Amino acid sequence: RNHRLNLIDKMANSIHHLLESCDRTDSRRTKEALVAARGRGVKLGNPNGRAALRRAGEDGSALRCTVTGNADAFARELAPVIASIRCEGCTTLRAIADALNARGIRTRRGGRWHVSTVKNLLGRIATLRH
Repeated sequence: RNHRLNLIDKMANSIHHLLESCDRTDSRRTKEALVAARGRGVKLGNPNGRAALRRAGEDGSALRCTVTGNADAFARELAPVIASIRCEGCTTLRAIADALNARGIRTRRGGRWHVSTVKNLLGRIATLRH
């Protein structure tokens, strides 16, 4: 039994070192690819991120307020749809996501619904009710 535990420890240690090596290799490759992209003149990052925050003010509170307001309005619009879907018997996050997708309703940013996006929407709807 002791021999088996030692063998398991050695295998776990080997796997750990292998994964660390893979992480270092991935990190090195990513850094090299970014340097190569910069060398080709590719602009990296969000071109509007810093400018949008500058326009919005020092701390970005006006921008956050606008984004939050848009998300709240979207949640208010979808609250009756979610209630209808739940009345049809779809109660799990997955079932609600599938129902929204089947109806052709897109997320606020135009994407498909997933468990996480439905969970966020339900949380926002619950917050709006209080």
